[in-house]
Amino acid sequence: MAHPVQPLPSSEPPSSSASASPDQVQPRFGWLPPIGSWKYHVLLSAVALLILGPLGGIAASYMNFSVGFFIGGQVLAGILGSAVTYGYGAEGKHGANYMQTMAASVASLCAMSVLIQAMVWMGMEMPPAWHLMLFVGCVGMFAVGVGMLYTPLLVDKLQLDYPSGFAVANILRALTDKRLLKASISKLGGGALLGAFGAWLTEKVAFFAAISTSAATLGGGMIVGSRITVPAVVMAVLGAWQLPYLREIGWLGPQDPFRKVGFLIGLAMICGAAVVDLALLAGQALARIRARANVEEGNEPAWKKVNMPRLLAWVVGWGAATLAVGTLVLGQPVVWLLFGLGLALLFVLINGISYGITDQNPISSAFVISIMLMSLMGLTNPLVALMAATILLISTSVGCDMQQDRSTGWRLGTHRNIQFRYQVLGVTMGAVLCVGLARVFMTAYPTLAINQLDNPNVPVGQWGSAMTYKLVGAIRDLGSLSDAKVKAMVYGLVIGFVIQVLRKVVNGHAGYKRYIKSSRAGFALGWTMDSIVLASPYALSFGGFVAFPAAMWFGAGGVIASVWNTVTKKLAPPASGSPAEGEALPEDMSTMSLVGGGLIAGESLFFLIVGLIGLASLLA
Repeated sequence: MAHPVQPLPSSEPPSSSASASPDQVQPRFGWLPPIGSWKYHVLLSAVALLILGPLGGIAASYMNFSVGFFIGGQVLAGILGSAVTYGYGAEGKHGANYMQTMAASVASLCAMSVLIQAMVWMGMEMPPAWHLMLFVGCVGMFAVGVGMLYTPLLVDKLQLDYPSGFAVANILRALTDKRLLKASISKLGGGALLGAFGAWLTEKVAFFAAISTSAATLGGGMIVGSRITVPAVVMAVLGAWQLPYLREIGWLGPQDPFRKVGFLIGLAMICGAAVVDLALLAGQALARIRARANVEEGNEPAWKKVNMPRLLAWVVGWGAATLAVGTLVLGQPVVWLLFGLGLALLFVLINGISYGITDQNPISSAFVISIMLMSLMGLTNPLVALMAATILLISTSVGCDMQQDRSTGWRLGTHRNIQFRYQVLGVTMGAVLCVGLARVFMTAYPTLAINQLDNPNVPVGQWGSAMTYKLVGAIRDLGSLSDAKVKAMVYGLVIGFVIQVLRKVVNGHAGYKRYIKSSRAGFALGWTMDSIVLASPYALSFGGFVAFPAAMWFGAGGVIASVWNTVTKKLAPPASGSPAEGEALPEDMSTMSLVGGGLIAGESLFFLIVGLIGLASLLA
């Protein structure tokens, strides 16, 4: 759920001479090891594996357990990593990029800890932790290979934008400025303190617990802005308004909340919108291929070269390892695991194109399509379907993250093979933390183990588990959807498709685009259309996945950020120069974005620490 960024004046990749050799760079501080030395890589790996990766992983895992989505850790890791590499000057951007690559891999896998929660909700007998770690690790290794396999096409040939990857590249270049680096870290730190304080209030003060206060949900809204969060509020309000009618017609039980049917409508809306987007993306991709078909390729610089035979062997080898672990260790049917691997090969490409053009990775759409296909092929065992879908979910998360990281490296001229090795180390750590964090959170907070679909009235506090809710809800009725659920999905599919078509028509009209940029009235019209009248089906669907209070906090965060940004923009003096080498800062480094990220980190760390203390007291 990232947001567009303001590009640099030129988005072309650097030439092969963009990176200075290690002997040309003298660190500002004598204690720093030379660039490229083994000590240099040990320093970067230690910081990324022991600090930045776990920090991003904890935040990602907590967000999926609480809100149901997670904010990628690239910006946080890039800023904190730049504090380590600041002493290398401009060339420090490569080291910071290696660290954010590794940390983001850890976060991507840790976010998948909700898959273990889904297994618990569905009554699966949990295998030993190391079995799960081995399986998750094998899938992650397969995913990084597939992501790298498509990099030459999506990043080098098609040169997709990958807006978030563009933002990270801008950030890593800008943060060679000491003043900007200090300001960014202070905003992150301040937000983290506020997030921890808000979590403490929720734990200790009944009033804040009663209103389901969530600093992380508020922070997530502050990062994405009101045009994403207000539609979620609209969906939640419509659901609350229609709740009596939905109960009357039998779509919901007397005590069921709207989300019990809202998640089906939301998933179908995503699929309907995705049909429109994927059709347009296919056309754009073909146009890019035709435009670049006759472009003469020069000598490939050393930092871009990849040994393709070795990469293919990597993909095949880790695919085989996934099958071996899945069948011999976890006892799953090989046919459906193969089906999951095949879908992963397809959707890492499709989702990668979507991510590169729209900055959206439609994981939920890929998941729903996979479930529908397995159902059509006769599979009726939801636990087998979940294991096969696990391969797809992890692959699309890690593989598309790999491609985004390569787009950052493409702009900076970062050595691609070294970046790959850092990502492999990140996946290794992420596989361990994914299972470990799931066990810690679910043991410390037993509410997370309660199937909210079957127990809709159990108080869950901040643990909304929207991602798990939609995964389990979509998969457990495999092959046996009721008429009410089929109708809900059909309505959602049609609504999502129609809204997305209308959005494309309206937003593509030249006169409309001119008007909304011409005046305050035009801006107000554009905001109203984007947020309420023709809101994005992707944004609307979130209001169907979460409980009503979570949608309100999410919406509040977006409104606060938008109001703040509008007011500060009006009060700001005319720009007298950029903070770093004439570059415009991306929106990811705005005050609201940084404070929002801090709120997420602060709350997630607070509950992890409280949970660990509680576990220790039980074991004492």
